[in-house]
Amino acid sequence: DKVTHIIAEANPAHELWSWLHGQSLTDPDSTNVLDISWFTESMEAGRPVLVEAKHCIQQKPSLQLKKTLPANPLPTVSQYACQRRTTLDNHNKVFTDALEVLIENYEFSDNKGACVGFRRAASVLKSLPKPLRCLKDMEGLPCLGDDTKAIIEEIYECGSSSRVENILSDEKYQTLKLFTSVFGVGPKTGEKWYRRGLRALEQVHSEPSIQLNKMQAAGFLYYEDISKPVSRAEAKAVGCIIEEVASCFSSSVTITLTGGFRRGKEFGHDVDFLLSIPEPGKEDGLLPAVIDRLRKQGILLYSDLQESTLQQWKRPSRCFDSMDHFQKCFLIVKLWTRLVEGHREDPSSQRDWKAVRVDLVVPPVDCYAFALLGWSGSTQFERDLRRFARLERRMLLDNHALYDKTT
Repeated sequence: DKVTHIIAEANPAHELWSWLHGQSLTDPDSTNVLDISWFTESMEAGRPVLVEAKHCIQQKPSLQLKKTLPANPLPTVSQYACQRRTTLDNHNKVFTDALEVLIENYEFSDNKGACVGFRRAASVLKSLPKPLRCLKDMEGLPCLGDDTKAIIEEIYECGSSSRVENILSDEKYQTLKLFTSVFGVGPKTGEKWYRRGLRALEQVHSEPSIQLNKMQAAGFLYYEDISKPVSRAEAKAVGCIIEEVASCFSSSVTITLTGGFRRGKEFGHDVDFLLSIPEPGKEDGLLPAVIDRLRKQGILLYSDLQESTLQQWKRPSRCFDSMDHFQKCFLIVKLWTRLVEGHREDPSSQRDWKAVRVDLVVPPVDCYAFALLGWSGSTQFERDLRRFARLERRMLLDNHALYDKTT
């Protein structure tokens, strides 16, 4: 009864509290039940530090779900995302949001194995037609490893995951998330800046020893705009601009909106278009012409043209993360707000345009179908599509073609 603080490390909250209530403590509910982080912070300070919410391992009876609830029968779920029907109605957002934090954190540390594992689990949960109501609902679901099940169980019992909460409050995670939100800054660059003691974008921008490349400089310059989501209406307005300038090169150019917008999403972080011409070889010079015309119209803010390497490319790509070999261009364009359908003027706005990130890809006509598939699906859908082709059909699929491994 003299115990005031209980320290736990890597213990699921429901198991910990169940154990505590079985001990001889007079009133465990009035005791500080804390994560190991409180202890390490106290050791660093040389004294017990003030207990904050982030340190507490809390039980939340009001959010507990009973393990004895009847199971919520679910249809057989395929292990492949490309074999599952997944709508935009995510019935298990409380779990997938937690997994997305873990995925992002593992991406920062370049732990590809754990990242893929949690991404597969999140994809399965997003595809379910009903929310998970009890732990028995997880029985028979593919791709849910022990770590994922433990996180889901803790959220059931406590309303949140202590592991996820620790990541969200971690300074390194917060800093890398901030740095990588800048166009042109990846995890490795963010990690390098973090190790130099930088914690804010202002510090990076004012540090004289840091030389930003062209892409990063544009990312900082237009950060306020391109860090905001792009709406479907804005994507359509950008599409009209690209279509107009591309038609000056050839009247037979077709423009297709891809990425999340093609899957039905209302918002995205950028806008992806596939440009194609039905006559083989006629697409040569299309992107330079589009860039030149955008520049002459005064709406091109940044461009990075990457030439096609199809001539050097001979074999199908076995690496999912490798880029395709089509000619492509990464742009930032000026979108006049008056061109956006349904836009309402903001009296407090300093200007009447918004900077928007745009990716243009030009595949040859014989590769168009595969490029469209590759630039439309989610990351996990594309990964599972290639895995399904390889393991179930003995074929190799990439953004260029489909190959029969037996021949």
